[in-house]
Amino acid sequence: MSNMSPRTASVERKTSETEITCSIDLDHVPGVTTQTIDVSTGLGFLDHMFTALAKHGGMSLTLKCKGDLHIDDHHTAEDCALALGAAFKKALGERKGIKRYGFAYAPLDESLSRAVIDISSRPFFVCHLPFTREKIGDLSTEMVSHLLQSFAFEAGVTLHVDSIRGDNNHHIAESAFKALALAIRMAITRTGGDDVPSTKGVLAL
Repeated sequence: MSNMSPRTASVERKTSETEITCSIDLDHVPGVTTQTIDVSTGLGFLDHMFTALAKHGGMSLTLKCKGDLHIDDHHTAEDCALALGAAFKKALGERKGIKRYGFAYAPLDESLSRAVIDISSRPFFVCHLPFTREKIGDLSTEMVSHLLQSFAFEAGVTLHVDSIRGDNNHHIAESAFKALALAIRMAITRTGGDDVPSTKGVLAL
């Protein structure tokens, strides 16, 4: 069936601020296929978050970035999220035969986060992550919501990410990315059919 074709993609993004290559495979099967995760953005905590996203989302991901970190972390974080969103959208292809909606909760010690996604081609983003520090490692906390928004709009999805509770800023961020990973995994799950999951009969790319 056409909807069982490999869901893989590679994109390159090059500007005066960043040079990025990103390759993704949406369909890693634990114990059957080899999951490859190789993320190097120049921002250690961002690498950690994207690695968690791929690991728990059942995806293989290679993402390399050379960015203008001598300025700050903004361009690197934003552009990596845009590249990831573009690769995700390209790999997903025609939005048929998938569940479309996904939701998940993920805990990390005292922190609990929720993510809800609609692979809708209607980009929208709402986020509540109450950080109390300016940075986590080398990543500005304000960039966490911004890069998630950048991913959502580039991927063409509606995304809501919320912290239910949490005190440790690292835990709040990581539980949010893990919840997103699990929600994505649910939403892109193949139904075995070839239907368009919309009353409109089409989900535009």
